[in-house]
Amino acid sequence: MSKKVFLVALLAMAALAIAGCARTDETANANLAGTTTTRTAADGSEIVTTTDANGVKTETRVFRNNPRVARAVVTTTRDGRRTVRVYSPSGEEKEVNDVGDALEVTGDKLADAAGWIADKGEDVVGEAGDKLEDVGDKTVDGAKTVGEKTASGAKTVGKKTASGAKKVGGAIKDAVTP
Repeated sequence: MSKKVFLVALLAMAALAIAGCARTDETANANLAGTTTTRTAADGSEIVTTTDANGVKTETRVFRNNPRVARAVVTTTRDGRRTVRVYSPSGEEKEVNDVGDALEVTGDKLADAAGWIADKGEDVVGEAGDKLEDVGDKTVDGAKTVGEKTASGAKTVGKKTASGAKKVGGAIKDAVTP
């Protein structure tokens, strides 16, 4: 009987050893695959962070509503070297330095650091619209002033015409009456 107990115990230890090795392999495979996390920045852009098996961390910030920059990719190697690449909506790519934390600064600041100029056409159209609105307001004000002065002048002319007619009528009456 002690041989049977010994064999059962030996088989149980072998099964545990095999199960333990399998878990170690699963953990190793999970580490090889890396990790991925996603978060939303204050401006609504989305930041996806991945770390590969070699310890290289890649953070990709995607801008949804910025006409000047589509995304920024920050790569940090295991030894701490950090690179920042910015991509325009048209696909142009630039490495930028001295921009601060690319995961926190505005998209416009990243575009400025890449040397991408804002579309001046939008500014011109906006300014022209503002100027036209100002001209329209001044035209309305001017028309009101002209209308008021015309009405005032017409009243004055009307009063003077009536007064003159009374004088002429009085003079005729006096001339006719003996």
